[in-house]
Amino acid sequence: MATEKVTVPGVTSPVTDAHVHVQPWGQLLPQAKSLLRAGRADLEEIDRLFRDPEAFLEHIEGQGIRRAALINYVAPEVMGFTEEVNDFISTFCKGRTDRLIPFGGVEPRRDKGQVADSMDRIVGDLGIRGIKLHPPHQLYAANAYSNGEVSGLATVYEKAQEAGIPVMIHTGTSVFPGARSRLGDPMAADDIAVDFRDLKIILAHGGRPIWMETCFFLVRRHPNVYLDISSLPPKRLLDYFPRLEKIASKVLFGTDWPAPGVEGIAKNLEEFRALPLGDEAKTEILSRAAESVFGPAA
Repeated sequence: MATEKVTVPGVTSPVTDAHVHVQPWGQLLPQAKSLLRAGRADLEEIDRLFRDPEAFLEHIEGQGIRRAALINYVAPEVMGFTEEVNDFISTFCKGRTDRLIPFGGVEPRRDKGQVADSMDRIVGDLGIRGIKLHPPHQLYAANAYSNGEVSGLATVYEKAQEAGIPVMIHTGTSVFPGARSRLGDPMAADDIAVDFRDLKIILAHGGRPIWMETCFFLVRRHPNVYLDISSLPPKRLLDYFPRLEKIASKVLFGTDWPAPGVEGIAKNLEEFRALPLGDEAKTEILSRAAESVFGPAA
């Protein structure tokens, strides 16, 4: 399906969508798959794009996006995703990493040596360029290494810091069956930012819908903490973050497509550019902040 290319007035740098889900939906548990697919009119198109990386690149280009971070993670109990997501997204992005940034994950509830080996494999052999944690779906807090509950998490952060790749942490609630939304409190990232000062940390979704002020505080407090605004309705973004321009250099544009409630990338981009923000702030959020995390876009 052809899409008219979107342009962004006042923004000349390539736009990065820092949060798109291209995932192996065949792994999904029935209840998770049902929720993801409910009410969507574009399922055939999604299925096609998830099978064809070149078609996906053409699609995002038509939506006004030059580069996208493709978010995968391990959550067998709630979603069904296993470490096989890493092989899936590595293959999908192979030869296209100038425009596609593969995110993956490991299961840290194992011996630290096994966690280290998994991290070495996915970063070194598979070329994974970012790690995603989803505490409400993985059923442990992002700082669970600090009390010994999930000591392998420290190894994940150490290895990511060593490799110079970011860690993205889901913050906020989740509607998926079995999710533990209390674990989405972003304050857990305060420990991580203190303990791993050279690790770039991305707070996904800005703590929606109840922890926005906490996320704003963490981004201002820690030089290594960033915010992505994916899944937040752009029209309400300044209600949630009225001082957004003060942290624009550490804010990443993202859509969370095709998560529930996210109709399309172009619509989010159009609504974002209509916000009463200065061109400089828009350029930071759409382009430059992502470059500081992922490097320059091609």
